[in-house]
Amino acid sequence: MTTQHRAAVLGSPIAHSLSPVLHRAGYEALGLARWSYGRHEVDEAGLASFVAGLDRAEWAGLSLTMPLKRAVMPLLDGISATALAVDAVNTVVFGPDGDLRGDNTDVPGLVNALRERGVERVEAASVLGAGATASSALAALAQVCDGPVTVYVRSPERAAEMRELGERLGLTLRTAPWADGAAALEAPLTVSTTPAGATDGFAAAVPPAPGALFDVLYHPWPTALVAAVAERGATVLGGLDLLVHQAVLQFEQFTGTAAGPLDAMRVAGEKALAAGAPGN
Repeated sequence: MTTQHRAAVLGSPIAHSLSPVLHRAGYEALGLARWSYGRHEVDEAGLASFVAGLDRAEWAGLSLTMPLKRAVMPLLDGISATALAVDAVNTVVFGPDGDLRGDNTDVPGLVNALRERGVERVEAASVLGAGATASSALAALAQVCDGPVTVYVRSPERAAEMRELGERLGLTLRTAPWADGAAALEAPLTVSTTPAGATDGFAAAVPPAPGALFDVLYHPWPTALVAAVAERGATVLGGLDLLVHQAVLQFEQFTGTAAGPLDAMRVAGEKALAAGAPGN
């Protein structure tokens, strides 16, 4: 039977991406036999030509990882308010007329992951790091945090970027030096957006009753910080929580499904990580 609907994840590097595992599990769960999901190694220089070469009658959507989340924006016919707010598109949907619409499912995915674990509203929050994921975290916190947000950064330039974004999002935001990052764990919710090993030094400074910790890493898991927080009985979330929740939102947009098979996609992701896939 000829495939009628195609989707894929693009990025560089891309061989490690878990997105095909998740989306294919979703197709299987819902019996979508005429759907396929692949991965393509595409860098910024090759993105425009790759997109131009796609048959828009056949393609349903694209998932984008680094370094394409900003590079794709000039190629789109429309961009959601969420994606514009964080200046990053991770989802491209092919419309019925072939138009390309960009969205960011990282932000609502982060919110949904927190709500699934009972974190509905918090009085204050902290963010460790100031990269692209931190921007999505701030946009999510604008929906769940009623009070101030403190971002711990390594440079004045990053601090200025975070303060500007916080102002656009309507957050009460302050920045603090990375050296003081252990203080982040005093907040009711901390989102860690840093590379592996960056927060290991804070593990010894976890307070007796820490707030919830959302560490967006997949590998290694648990991180030293996650292990220390979990040992004290606090709620912890990880990269797979974010990946699955943002992926199911992409799945729904690509397929037109009202509710994607979250549980099936999560199980597939867990099995892949257990088998040694690093995930992204």
